[in-house]
Amino acid sequence: MNDTDRTHASSRLISANSACIYDACIQSEKLMRWIAPAGAVANVEKFEAREGGCFKIVLSFNNDIGKSSSRTDVVSGRFLRLVPDGSIVQAIDFVSDRPEFAGTMIMSWFLHPWGEKTLVSVVAENVPQGISRADHELGMASSLENLAGFVEIVCGR
Repeated sequence: MNDTDRTHASSRLISANSACIYDACIQSEKLMRWIAPAGAVANVEKFEAREGGCFKIVLSFNNDIGKSSSRTDVVSGRFLRLVPDGSIVQAIDFVSDRPEFAGTMIMSWFLHPWGEKTLVSVVAENVPQGISRADHELGMASSLENLAGFVEIVCGR
């Protein structure tokens, strides 16, 4: 695989302002309610939303698609950059004994004001070779759909 094959992306126009969306991304109790894609549940075990801060999130799946075990993904990471109402950049590692999931993935969330809405773009770089583009982009789109539903209720839109 070349480097472009290992960059996956998804975006969605969301009916909420960038401040509300940013807040939903950096508060663990809010993040836990929307981050898991369809068919999964998230549990945030550690979350220090500051540049250099660490996090650990466990996704539990209804079927055998996990990377850490048959039904779980455990990710540990750190916040590389936090720009209030603008962007979040994270370094993410999957906790797995399987070599196809090794390496540090960089996941960037960009919040672009679009009138009274926000275009949220997610770009994952250096995606481990064991994660297919189709599955990953489907999962990111599912999380963005969850985020849209969550902030549209929380922000009163």
